[in-house]
Amino acid sequence: MSKFIIDKLHSEIEFKVKHLMISTVTGRFTDFDAEIVSENDDFTDAQISFEANVDSITTSITDRDNHLKSADFFDVENYPKISFKSTEIVKYNEDYHIIGLMNLHGVEKEVLLMGGYNGNDVDLYGNTKYGFELRGTIKRSDFGLSFNAVTDKGGLLVSDDVILNVSVQFTKAD
Repeated sequence: MSKFIIDKLHSEIEFKVKHLMISTVTGRFTDFDAEIVSENDDFTDAQISFEANVDSITTSITDRDNHLKSADFFDVENYPKISFKSTEIVKYNEDYHIIGLMNLHGVEKEVLLMGGYNGNDVDLYGNTKYGFELRGTIKRSDFGLSFNAVTDKGGLLVSDDVILNVSVQFTKAD
């Protein structure tokens, strides 16, 4: 088995959510860690674990970030981490379906991430990097994140669907 650790300098953990159902707000986590343990070159047997510090959330707007950290949303004081552990990886041609358990806001639910392994290459320092792109959609309400309001037109302030976009590089630790 080989262990791979995330290259935080070349990785992004991002989310998108509709605001007023007319535009999309993008955010990301800046403090996270992840590792992969795998024996196969195509990572179909991989065990993936991920953890993010919720306090590192940023949408580039301090007031919005503080609101997201409050009890209305993530409640950082009581739920400081988000975690994910894979339970199954299925490869369809070049596409991967990664099924795992996400723990968010004290609730653990199965989620599906889809994407692929983009291959590997050697960086300027002689390190082999392994690249992955994944995406998925979760419902905030499934994790107890239910803050919302109805607008004058009857729409919702914040959509229930949250799109996850993960673009990451890993380095072999062995």
